[in-house]
Amino acid sequence: MAKPKKTPRPKAQTPKGFRDYFGTEVTHRAEMLSKIAAVYHRYGFDALESSGVETVEALGKFLPDVDRPNEGVFAWQEDSEGDKPGDWLALRYDLTAPLARVYAQHRNDLPMPYRRYAMGPVWRNEKPGPGRFRQFYQCDADTVGAPSVAADAEICAMLADCLEEVGIARGDYVVRVNNRKVLDGAIQVALYGDELTARNDGNHVQNLLDTFVDDIRMSVSEQAHTQILRTIDKFDKVGFVGVSQLLTTGRKDESGAFIEGVGLSTSSAEKVLEFLHARKISNEHTLAALDNLVGQTSIGRQGVDELREIADLLAAQGYGPDRIAIDPSVVRGLGYYTGPVFEAELTFEIKDEKGRARNFGSVAGGGRYDDLVKRFTGQEVPATGVSIGVDRLLAALAAKGRLETEATGPVVVTVMDRDRMADYQAMVAELRQAGIRAEVYLGNPKNFGNQMKYADKRQSPVVVIEGGDEKDRGVVQIKDMVLGAQLAQEASHDEWKERPNQYEVPRADLIKAVRDILDRAS
Repeated sequence: MAKPKKTPRPKAQTPKGFRDYFGTEVTHRAEMLSKIAAVYHRYGFDALESSGVETVEALGKFLPDVDRPNEGVFAWQEDSEGDKPGDWLALRYDLTAPLARVYAQHRNDLPMPYRRYAMGPVWRNEKPGPGRFRQFYQCDADTVGAPSVAADAEICAMLADCLEEVGIARGDYVVRVNNRKVLDGAIQVALYGDELTARNDGNHVQNLLDTFVDDIRMSVSEQAHTQILRTIDKFDKVGFVGVSQLLTTGRKDESGAFIEGVGLSTSSAEKVLEFLHARKISNEHTLAALDNLVGQTSIGRQGVDELREIADLLAAQGYGPDRIAIDPSVVRGLGYYTGPVFEAELTFEIKDEKGRARNFGSVAGGGRYDDLVKRFTGQEVPATGVSIGVDRLLAALAAKGRLETEATGPVVVTVMDRDRMADYQAMVAELRQAGIRAEVYLGNPKNFGNQMKYADKRQSPVVVIEGGDEKDRGVVQIKDMVLGAQLAQEASHDEWKERPNQYEVPRADLIKAVRDILDRAS
């Protein structure tokens, strides 16, 4: 009789595109989330925790560069093999689409406007790459029900405050602001400039412009319009030459693969590039340049007016272009934005894996999305918000040397006598009640060397030792692990003898002795 096959052991490996977080990584993220939440709360936003799972229908078709939601999210169908299969469900890919569902579902019980912030993981079923994972944290704040661009200006100011609160210094970041309406106006001019000039007879031109959005297909498809926006959004990566090629005949990327262009004429592409050149030294000069570029397009003029109001509101609060700047190159990839859009960019350089200097880039973004809630209610509900990439921000702070790279472990109380565990637990209780992180060694205490190795691996700053002799004399041995590590690296034998890192203190002085070492270490 053949032996039954053994069930193979599962592989102990993280799924592709995911990662595990340990110790200080988790602590740093929690501290950052706490600081950002404090800023959001200070601005009057309330916390919300929505479900991590939504119906695919509720998420909608808003993933960038994806035609069907279940191609870009982790989705499954309830009772898929049953007689009556259930709903398609998916892990949320951001925190904004769930907000639209929550507001539509509970709008009769929520204040208007509704101001909420949310923090948590999101999941995207996309190809992973260096620094790009399928699960990551977002930290959002949104205002639903406020049509005024004062809400957009407030979001931008709050974003700047969040960056400074977590340790990004002024001069190391800029919040860049644009408006989708300005982009639409510029595209109108690029596509229809010649026709509008030839037919420039007052009201007829205005009528033509006012019907542009509905009639966009008369010379370019709606898909091409979206492609133009996405091409502009690649400006930071490919520059003016790359954008020009992608707007016209196409270009080869770094891998040598050819990317088809949008198919614009050279003259139309030049007008789009002129738009990208419009950022000037001051917000006032940038707005003046945009006025000229959008011409008489009603949608473009409306967008410029909104940007001007945002700039004025921010200036009144002390946020100048050194912190928040009007920048025509900001597009944002998601399709649900309808008005002002903004990104927070870190301006300092880092070295990539090949040692080349690179700007760190964007760590947050958002904008106005007045049509998202309408999918549920049938009525337009104005909304605007921002999403901060927490993992990107943590990486930025680490690159600037503003995060502790080494964790400080707990004080370790060693076990010299198994029968006296109650004494050791009493020491730990005193340390904890004094606000000091501490633990008793709970492994096999037979080998004292293993206890010290454990303390070292735990990066413990202090080890407490109390054998029978110390107990009888009312003292404890204190081993300063921080000083010991310094002496091992730097000190001579004579210096080691002059500065012993282990000494005894009265049992009653345990808390004071430990705290003195912790204070010196910090």
